[in-house]
Amino acid sequence: MLGEGEMTTLVVQDEVAEERHRFIEKLTPYLFISPWILGFLFFTLGPLIFSFIMSFYDWPVVGERTFVGLQNYQVMLTEDPLFWDSLWITVKFGLFFVPFNVILGLLLAVLLNQKVIGTGFFRTIFYLPSVISGVALVTIWAWIYSHEYGILNFLLGLAGIEGPNWLGDPNWSLLAIVIASLWGLGGTMLILLTGLQSIPKELYEAAKISGVPAWARLVYITIPMLSPMLLFTVITSIISAFQQLTIALLLTGGGPLESTYFFAMYIYDNAFKYFEMGFAAANSWVMFLIILALSMMVLKSSSAWVYYEGEMKKTEANDD
Repeated sequence: MLGEGEMTTLVVQDEVAEERHRFIEKLTPYLFISPWILGFLFFTLGPLIFSFIMSFYDWPVVGERTFVGLQNYQVMLTEDPLFWDSLWITVKFGLFFVPFNVILGLLLAVLLNQKVIGTGFFRTIFYLPSVISGVALVTIWAWIYSHEYGILNFLLGLAGIEGPNWLGDPNWSLLAIVIASLWGLGGTMLILLTGLQSIPKELYEAAKISGVPAWARLVYITIPMLSPMLLFTVITSIISAFQQLTIALLLTGGGPLESTYFFAMYIYDNAFKYFEMGFAAANSWVMFLIILALSMMVLKSSSAWVYYEGEMKKTEANDD
């Protein structure tokens, strides 16, 4: 027989063991996601905070760092004309790139959603350019755009058209960058194709029985049901437009006459050409705020054109 003291000890030990077991059960999920948490802290949140602090300093690569407050922002906004020039070029690029990226991606997705022979092959072919490295992509387009031996001007010549100097003429260089950037719209196509395949087939069948033409099915069924995906692709396209660097840097170097000098290249030069890390950090935060403002504007307008089926059902239930 156990004494009263021994029984109390056993009860306490059982409670401690059970409490330890509950603690381990609660801790286990966090241990599984700890690599992502550590990666986020060290490679995303940490550098983000560090760059914000750096933007208030004159921060050379070698030498003494000096706190300058808002001077980097003041110089950028009021004294450096390259800031406004590069921003305007980026905006012009975005005005072409964003709608064409979304519209062409949607058209390709609609075509590849048809049940025809070889659809899987064409899906792969259209998606492959989006996974090609930037350097390889630039090499291909430098050959296509070459004024002397480029295939694009050769094909135009067969039609009796004298091809322009795509990369050497300021009037054509930005358009050349837009076309080369659209070469990677396979990602947009894939996202929209996934959305198309999730639309209930009953909607199309009912429309066909009612005699609704194909264009009306696209306008009144496909686009409304696909609008959440379209919202996502519009925002990601805006972000991609402002982060455009690799193609312009390697294809034109910002020329000719700075006609393709994008805002991202402006940041790149300040950081790695002039080694003004504090000034470049301020540039980056201005880019972040611009992208954030544009994204918030798109999200704010989404209530007028984005259709969420779950919200509609909830509204109908409340009306009943």
